[in-house]
Amino acid sequence: MLFRPQLPDPPQLPVQITSVPGSSVTGSSPVIHDHASAPACGCQHTAGTAAPAITPARRSLSNVSTGAITAVIVGGVVVTALLAAVAVTAISVAVAAVVLRSLMNSQRHH
Repeated sequence: MLFRPQLPDPPQLPVQITSVPGSSVTGSSPVIHDHASAPACGCQHTAGTAAPAITPARRSLSNVSTGAITAVIVGGVVVTALLAAVAVTAISVAVAAVVLRSLMNSQRHH
């Protein structure tokens, strides 16, 4: 279940809302056309057959080899360790610079 994501159901087609053609009254109530359920309506076109629902292709990690996944994980661990080593080295150099500066300033005053 961890490596097999579940895709959501595809959304339903929206309902088309249009105003009544030839109506001179402003603010008239809209006419709702739901062409999926009605066989024919009075809106000057023929009711066609419903298009088949297109389902998205299900993707899984089954076609990726275990060696590739292991290589990516090991590579990530190595890069993280290298970044941590650089950060520790930078902090150590900064501390050493502050200590040396303090020692140099104390020798000048005496």
